[in-house]
Amino acid sequence: MKQKTFAAVACAVLALGTAVPSRSQAVIPLPAPRVEGGRPLMQVLKDRRSTRAFKPDTLPLPVLSDLLWAAFGVNRPERGLRTAPSAVNWQEIDVYAALPSGLFRYNAETHTLDRVLAGDIRAATGLQPFVGTAPLNLVLVADYARMARGSAENKDQWAWADAAFISENVYLYCASEGLGTVVRAMVDRPALSEKMGLRPDQKIILAQTVGFPDDPPPANR
Repeated sequence: MKQKTFAAVACAVLALGTAVPSRSQAVIPLPAPRVEGGRPLMQVLKDRRSTRAFKPDTLPLPVLSDLLWAAFGVNRPERGLRTAPSAVNWQEIDVYAALPSGLFRYNAETHTLDRVLAGDIRAATGLQPFVGTAPLNLVLVADYARMARGSAENKDQWAWADAAFISENVYLYCASEGLGTVVRAMVDRPALSEKMGLRPDQKIILAQTVGFPDDPPPANR
């Protein structure tokens, strides 16, 4: 991770403190995403990596806003199109954010976090120990009710591909901003689906942890 980038993020944390969703808010308006700046794409691709050790430090709300917009936000509002592609533009993937203050669904149209649960379910979003203490775990859920045609096998393939596009957007944002992330398939899907209150036609595809890295970057990436 670049020292300058980390310093900038650290300053943002100190300046914004714990500006994160409270346990009482049903809808959290997010600041407008900062779509200017960032590091050059080729440098970001060079530095992209997975992290499995995270500091518990809270992510400032502007960082969370930018991250969610990069993941699957609306980048062409006149047509409602997103930062990641989806089959037939179904936009069937919902991005859930498991934070210490609760579980939220990212509403890309309003750029808000809509509360789903008030409890802290971070530990339930994966099988590795770090998921329970990292500040953010994303859960990518495919809503098959939005997929109007295709065989079950086709829908599975499309849902996995579309979730992967979103995951890579998260990786690139994190590499640009000095954050750590790792995508995870090791999830107790039946247990987490029940905890999240998902319908039978909503399927958990992937989870992804995000936070400030607590491991040194490798000498050769």
